[in-house]
This record gives sequence, structure tokens and C-alpha cells, in this order.
Amino acid sequence: MSSPVDRSHWLTIFALTLLFVSYNIANAGINHLDIEDNEFAEFEDFDVEDVVGGVSSEQKNVVHDNEEPSPPEPDKQTESTDEDEATVETEDNEFEHVDEDEYEGYEKDSTSKPDLKLNEGPKITFAQLPAHLRSNWESYYLELMILSGLVLYFFNFFLGRSKNQRIAETWYSAFKGPLLEKFALVGDDGKLENSQPGLMKESENVYLLWCSGRTGCEAVLFELRLLKRQDLVAMVMNLFRPQQDQVHVKVFMNDSDMDTFVMCLATKKTANRLVREMADISVFCPEKKSAVDKFGLPSNFVLMSEIGEASSTLVDARVCSLINNIPEAIESIHFSDQYSGPKQTEDTAPSKMPEVKKMLIFNFNLPLKNGKSIVEAVEMIRPAIMLTFYCIDRVKRFRLSKEFKMKAEKNRQKVEEAFLKSTHAARAEAAAARREEKRRLEKEKILQDDDPEKQRKWEEKENKRLAKKRMPKMKAIKV
Repeated sequence: MSSPVDRSHWLTIFALTLLFVSYNIANAGINHLDIEDNEFAEFEDFDVEDVVGGVSSEQKNVVHDNEEPSPPEPDKQTESTDEDEATVETEDNEFEHVDEDEYEGYEKDSTSKPDLKLNEGPKITFAQLPAHLRSNWESYYLELMILSGLVLYFFNFFLGRSKNQRIAETWYSAFKGPLLEKFALVGDDGKLENSQPGLMKESENVYLLWCSGRTGCEAVLFELRLLKRQDLVAMVMNLFRPQQDQVHVKVFMNDSDMDTFVMCLATKKTANRLVREMADISVFCPEKKSAVDKFGLPSNFVLMSEIGEASSTLVDARVCSLINNIPEAIESIHFSDQYSGPKQTEDTAPSKMPEVKKMLIFNFNLPLKNGKSIVEAVEMIRPAIMLTFYCIDRVKRFRLSKEFKMKAEKNRQKVEEAFLKSTHAARAEAAAARREEKRRLEKEKILQDDDPEKQRKWEEKENKRLAKKRMPKMKAIKV
């Protein structure tokens, strides 16, 4: 049996623990390295090993290779004679013309031995990489944070999806029996053969249940709009703008089972939103009246009604008693014979009257907060779900008096006239465009014909029409 504590608390604890472990790992990697705090460390010159004096083995090999093989030794007498006659000649120094004062460190010493270090090639040394550029945990702190966020997001996704599925299954199992008693078909998906009737999963947080086969209505749609628990960003936004799980019930009434009226009972916040968004409420009953004095409802409820007789009859003692018992579960009750959905913007305004339906719409909250379990929250809204069937029967039997019936018809006629007046310019422009298109097609057909006589007659006819159109309009006055 699951604990009543919301599992979102465990999710938050897991997220904080994961971020804390990542931070400690990053700090541990930094402490084990002796990083010198010097922004010019990578440009420092490192000491190069001193070059050992003398000639290397390679240079010795070069010297031996350059030496010519000695000729065979002549006789000692000949050798001594050559030594007496030999004269030593010194080669001209190629650097004699160099000014000694022009070059520093130059010594004119012809007898000095050449420095063998000058003959050495450039020694290649590999720069040592500074410590702060080596691989360590600090270099991957951004990757660690991204990885932690992905793990946290997927963990929240599976946890939130499973919780929404449990809520939907619990709700369906609790109301499956009463729905089977009220309707002939529960869980209709529109197919001829429905092998698995029941809840239809629209998304991870939206579940649908179609019911049909009851007198007084065509069908009923139960829609479970749960919180987006599978979306971590939505759950964070929910902390700043709290929302609740809701059950929307839409009843599609028959034309003969509902009279002509529009009314809505809702909380103040919801009423303001409905007046802004819903077309029928904004047109027929935009005025909000308090429901405290007349019906004894809580102060946060307001009533919007086109016909006072309808609201007085339908909002009876039973409805008021239920709302007073569970006010936090009731969001809105909307009855309308002119339901056409949300208002359309001016850019997408239709050129003809929108199609309307007769509908009853109930919005109920599923109070899962304040430590309540799923079963407790579902049982709490059971009277509200049963209220929908009571309202269906009441609306079916209710009929307006003759006076209020005529008032309702006049209201609908005024709305239609206002709509036609507002769309007159658009309809006139559309009609002119159709006439122009018709003339263009006729002209193309005449020009394709090779008969010049037909073309001449058509041009004369068109010129007469344009001349008549340019003439000023005159009104005939009877004397």
C-alpha cells in the first residue's frame, strides 16, 4: 500500500542528492591536483638541460670521415729534407675585414680553436603542459551537470507517467459500475468492434472515456486532465502557478431535450476566464452576479445567466447542498444551447454563423493535495459525478414559459443580425471577387475563340457595363 506522502518529495530529495554528489566529485578532483594559480603558466619557459661540453659521437664520426687516408711513410731522410725546405703559410682570415667594434663578443684570435658547439644543429625540446590544462574533473563540470539533469528528467518522466496511470485506473475502477448502470455502452472508441472497451489514452496526462446509450442525451465524454507529472519543466512551473487534476464531463444533448437558455455557475477566477474565452457566455450572459444571497453558496462562486427562470429552477436545493459540502471539488457548471467553443479571433472570423450545439459541461477538481490518497480523492468527487446524471434529467424536463421563450428567441435573432452586419463588408468583398473571377474566365474563353465577331460583341457589352457603372446614381423623387 503506497504511502500518502506525495512521491514528488522523494523526487526532490533524489535531485538534491545527485547534484550534491556531482559537486563533491568535482571538488575532489580539484584538491588532488597542485594547480598553480598563474594565468601566464602556459607561457613560462622551462629549463633545458645543459649541453655537455665536447664533441658527440656523431660529430666524431663526421670528423673521421672527412680525414683523408695517410700516404705510406717515405724514407726518414726524405722526410727530414722536406721539413727543412717546408715553409708555413697562414691562410688569410676571412673575417679580417670585420670591424671589431661592430660585433660584440668577437675576438680576433686566429689561433683559437673553433667552437664545436656552433656546428651542432638546433636541439628540439618538448614543452611541458601546464598543470591547469591537464585533464581533471573541473574540465567536465558542465557535462556532469547536463548528465545529472538528463538522469533526473527521465527519472521524473517514468515516475510521473506511472502515477498518472494509477490515478486514471483508480478513477475508472471506482465509476465503472455506476456508468454501466446508466449507459448501454461504456468505453466506446468509435469502432464497430471494440475488443477492449475502457479508458483511451490521449497523452501521458489526458485520458478519455466515451459513454452512450442513455435517454435524454446523445453521448457523454469523461475527460481526465491530470497534471503533467511526466514533464519536469511543467512540475517546476506548477510550484509558481499551482494547478489541480481535473475531470471534465461533456454531455451532448438532443435538440428536443433542451430548451433555449445559457447559464453558468463557476468560481470567480474561472468565470473571468470563461467570459474572455467562451463565445456563448461572452455574448448571452457576460454579467456576473453573486450567488451568496439568492442560493446560499460560498462567496467565491458567481452566477451568469441569460434567463433568470432557468437558473432559479435548475440550481435547486440539491445542487446547492452538494456545492456547499464539497466546494473545493466544483470548478464550473455550464449549460448552453448555443455552445460553439472558444471565441475566434478577428483574423480568423468566419463569414457565416458558427455551428452551435446543446451541451452541459461540468468541470470538477480532483483534490489530491493536503496528504490525500488517490482513493480518497476519487471517493470525494463521487457525488459530483452523480450530479451530472441528475442535471441531465432536470434539463430534459425543464421548459421555459412563453414570455421567457420569446425573450430568448429575440436575443438569438439580435445576435444573428449583429453577426451579419459585422460580416457584411467581408461577404460583399467575397461576392465581388467571385464576380471578377467569373468575368475573367469568360474573357479567356472568348479570346481563345477564333471568331472575331464574338470578340467584338463581348467587348461592346463590357464597355457598356463599365460606362453604366461609372455613371452617377440618381434617385427618383415622386412629386
